[in-house]
Amino acid sequence: MTKEKIARINELAHKSKTTGLTEAEKAEQQALRKEYIEDMKSSLRAQLEHTSIKEPDGTIHRVSKKN
Repeated sequence: MTKEKIARINELAHKSKTTGLTEAEKAEQQALRKEYIEDMKSSLRAQLEHTSIKEPDGTIHRVSKKN
């Protein structure tokens, strides 16, 4: 997600609180928010893939996806 898109999310949030948004702006805001959330999720997944947990008994295992 680019800085410009994040700035646009902030602009739309501010405008939403002050004057309201048009239908087109509401749709744009929803699309940008969805993209932002997906980016955050993928970033968190990537971080967790490189995370290990050390148990009290000294064993180390990787974080894995629960079924």
